[in-house]
Amino acid sequence: MPRYERNGSRKPRELARHRTPLLGYYFIVTDTKETEQNYMYGLRDSIPKELQGKLVIKVIKTKTKNLVEEALNLASLNPQFGETWIIFDRDQVQDFDEIIRQAEDKGIKVGWTDPCIEAWFSAYFGKMPTYPDSVSCCAGFSRTFEQTSGQKYVKSDYEIYNKLNRFGDESEAIKLAQRKYEEHKSNCKCKPSKMCPCTTIHNLVNEIKSKITKEK
Repeated sequence: MPRYERNGSRKPRELARHRTPLLGYYFIVTDTKETEQNYMYGLRDSIPKELQGKLVIKVIKTKTKNLVEEALNLASLNPQFGETWIIFDRDQVQDFDEIIRQAEDKGIKVGWTDPCIEAWFSAYFGKMPTYPDSVSCCAGFSRTFEQTSGQKYVKSDYEIYNKLNRFGDESEAIKLAQRKYEEHKSNCKCKPSKMCPCTTIHNLVNEIKSKITKEK
């Protein structure tokens, strides 16, 4: 039970406990695929120890069809905290565009990838090739990853974020992803399902990394 001063206000210790982290609190809801979740865990764990109390990332997993609902639930339960994101890819999702539209209409930010998250991973190695589906996209990235790192690509690899940064270039990946996004827009392709290859995950990564850089 919260402790109060005689005038009815909460004691300083209680106020500190409920204070919003200085650099932001991110709720990230991914679909049930381990790949997206492990990548986000890696992004979270990349925050320097001295900033972990100031910049907080919480990663939660749910079914694709429940992404918006779960994100809204988190936002309502934690109104004092900052940004809520959903992360998922087109893959075999039938209502891909509709999920994005619903989320954005509700003020939820979306990190989507078309056709799959491996298109974003490829950007770490300086390219985002066009593939007709997620299977060929994943296979193409697997070849690139193995040629560059000397290691087999495993979709459930918990260390995938660290490996992408070790063998690739995150700053260049962000620039490439932004160029691809703008290229599709300039060609009047505005539906995410028609923007392939493309991603908006780079917006989340760039935002978090920029905050970290400013504090160094």
